[in-house]
Amino acid sequence: MNSSSSDRRLEKFFTGKGFYIVLFLCAAVIGVSAWMMTAGNGTVSENNDIIGSFPVARTETVIIPASTVDDEASPVMDMDELLPDETEEVLEETEEETVEVFTEISEYTDPTFVWPVNGDIERAHHTTQLRYDATMCDWRTHNGIDIKAPVGSTVCASRSGFVESITKDDLYGTVITVDHGDGMKSVYANLSDVTAVSVNDTVQTGAVLGSVGDTAICESAQNSHLHFAMSVNGESVDPLNFLEA
Repeated sequence: MNSSSSDRRLEKFFTGKGFYIVLFLCAAVIGVSAWMMTAGNGTVSENNDIIGSFPVARTETVIIPASTVDDEASPVMDMDELLPDETEEVLEETEEETVEVFTEISEYTDPTFVWPVNGDIERAHHTTQLRYDATMCDWRTHNGIDIKAPVGSTVCASRSGFVESITKDDLYGTVITVDHGDGMKSVYANLSDVTAVSVNDTVQTGAVLGSVGDTAICESAQNSHLHFAMSVNGESVDPLNFLEA
């Protein structure tokens, strides 16, 4: 078979049905290729999840326990950012008012108050800090001072005034309160049941009020003592600021 006859046959094939056969095969190849690409990649949803022959992708949130977080890597807020100029002005005003209040109370510091009983301090005054209480087995404040003294020791008025009240307190036992005027009061607790004064009696500095007892069940784990407290305008103050040295 020579080349001229082959060329004539090819020309006859393409001018006849052969053209449509080739065209159909090309279209089929293109269609198959497009189907394979679609099946391989899947369809992308609006949420970027792959939908098709593959499982849909999911996002998981991992919660790191606080104990595993590095404190040094934690962000630190600058106090200047937390305290704008307006807030600083308010704080300054508050500090000024606080100074005035303490100045007002300090004016009542008077060394003419005498010790109600002789003895050493077993427990100090502390209203801003919690300290362990051996009797109650917890941490609490203490609004007075505990002066060690044997049961039966004479308890005297720390300054002149009048007996405002005599009560039987569930925790502090027998309690006498003396009003000294000018908003100042003194409290004598853990006294014996028998007192030497009555309500509304006027007492002078050093006058006998009663004696040390063991009636304060909230301080029963301590040594025998007098619980002595003072207040100015209803606010607890440290009696050591008023007692003679």
